[in-house]
Amino acid sequence: MLDKPSKTTFADINRAYNSVFCPDCLSIGLVVPVETYDKSPVPTMKRHIERAQLADDLGFSALWLRDVPFNVPSFGDAGQLYDPFVYLGTLAAMTADIALGVASVVLPLRHPAHVAKAAASVDALSGGRLLLGVASGDRPEEYPALNKGFADRGDRFRESVDYIRATAGTTPDFANGYGTLSGGMDLLPKPVGGRLPLLITGGSRQSPDWVAQNGDGWMTYPRDASSQGRVVADYRHRVADAGGEDKPVMQSLYIDLLDAPDAGPKPIHLGFQSGTTYLRHYLNEIQALGINHVALNLRFNTADTETTMKRLAAEILPDFSC
Repeated sequence: MLDKPSKTTFADINRAYNSVFCPDCLSIGLVVPVETYDKSPVPTMKRHIERAQLADDLGFSALWLRDVPFNVPSFGDAGQLYDPFVYLGTLAAMTADIALGVASVVLPLRHPAHVAKAAASVDALSGGRLLLGVASGDRPEEYPALNKGFADRGDRFRESVDYIRATAGTTPDFANGYGTLSGGMDLLPKPVGGRLPLLITGGSRQSPDWVAQNGDGWMTYPRDASSQGRVVADYRHRVADAGGEDKPVMQSLYIDLLDAPDAGPKPIHLGFQSGTTYLRHYLNEIQALGINHVALNLRFNTADTETTMKRLAAEILPDFSC
């Protein structure tokens, strides 16, 4: 999957970025854990490595992990349980081609030097298969647990991005609220493509112009077609106004794939229940709106997980690949 020739006019960053994101194309990934856990915030993580390998073998373009330090009851989802960078290292060793993404690292809760080193290590060990989503965070309960302020997380997010970008250079000379890099030492390893592909989630407490200028792409959420078209167009206009190359947009989507192909849609949390016919229609629609990647979440899927993965691969993936 990642070795396909790239048609992209997006920036050339690493294998994952160049393959997952292509203009006028939509690729499809899966959110980890790849399992149903609608009755509990805590997944079982059964067969999680086998399902990651199956996703790789079936041709899904990416696996997406989340950064959930604490199981916060009000949030209602403990994510994949494991630390994202430890888990990325495991997945890098256990898969061959599929891109490995984080959606998203909560930068204000971590020191950017640790994020930069861990992310560059995954990128190097996986052969350029890392996609690094970043966010300012939305769970207030976690911040006092780490002695961090919640109200100023936007400022820290912005400084963290600047710090991470600086560490990609050789012996960086840089200073901000996170510390001083005096030019006399270096942070290793370096990202394989020269920089980490940073995908900014939502607004991350920044202005829309800052998001358009400082990320390598944008992560957003599902909306009705009219609203999604407007926000994607606005993002791309801001990217163009900044004078840079075009950048990709991706979104998440919860699905419950029914056995009957022509079953119509019924809404579920941040997605819908339907057969493959409507799912294909929806994916064609968002591709036309300028979405370049969708991360499917099977948390509320009622069918057997492996069966659903194989149906998606056989009936949906052939229509959506870069």
